[in-house]
Amino acid sequence: MKLSVFTVSTPELDPGELTAAAKQAGIKGIEWRYKETPQGLSAEAPSFWGNNRCTISPAGGEEELDRFKRAAERNGMKTISVTPYLQAGDLAATEQVLRAARYLGASFIRVGVPGYDRSKPFNELFEHARTYLKNAEALCKQYGIKGLVEIHHGTLAASASGARRLVEDLDPSFIGVLFDPGNSVHEGFENYRMSLEILGPYLAHVHVKNAGWKVKGTSEDGNAIWQCEWAGLKEGMVPWKQVIADLVAVGYDGYLGVEDFSKQFPDSADMMTHFAEYMRGILAEHQTHV
Repeated sequence: MKLSVFTVSTPELDPGELTAAAKQAGIKGIEWRYKETPQGLSAEAPSFWGNNRCTISPAGGEEELDRFKRAAERNGMKTISVTPYLQAGDLAATEQVLRAARYLGASFIRVGVPGYDRSKPFNELFEHARTYLKNAEALCKQYGIKGLVEIHHGTLAASASGARRLVEDLDPSFIGVLFDPGNSVHEGFENYRMSLEILGPYLAHVHVKNAGWKVKGTSEDGNAIWQCEWAGLKEGMVPWKQVIADLVAVGYDGYLGVEDFSKQFPDSADMMTHFAEYMRGILAEHQTHV
């Protein structure tokens, strides 16, 4: 297995600083965040989903892409993904991301999955998602890049079972699943080994982060109010040693991409170093090297 970093988790670093720090940590792959930053946010302090300085602007064209491409090349890093926030059904935006990914030499993009908030029935959302994914599959084949459905709370793909149902019968060479146990702490937990077996040939990438539940108060009728919060890689509910053992057992040999939102460390360079050292230690126990 190899190590990568999703730049949503390194908001204070620009592309050059990020790739240099990742190289120093022993990380090989970069997943570039791809999203417009709303006007005015650039004056705010760096943040994961706000003023993120390591985010590709879709409006920037080839000049913007070249800035990120050069940063990766200078430090011998491989761009493995261009990771947007697509809406299911938006094929024009999907193709725009695929063009950017091809330009940067990436292997993956993240495709859109409908959220679920009780405002629309599941079956309606599911049919919409399936139609979109079938069309996205055709685009991915055209560009030679795999589209990934991320296991994510609040969506139709909150679990491995839900994600597998969405991608069933699509070509796993061009549509896959991003396995994210940290997201499943929020919603969608299933036994890790079983999850990986459910995904089968669709298992394409893994994100590494952690989270946990805490009681935050009491409701008017006396019930405990629980809240899920991000946690350090060793401090949350995901037992990463077990997850890695399960990944080894199913023959996974792709990337482990850090996406740590815990703010455990004062800067992103320390966060990446901690991630790389932790993962290398676990992998060494399985005689698997990064």
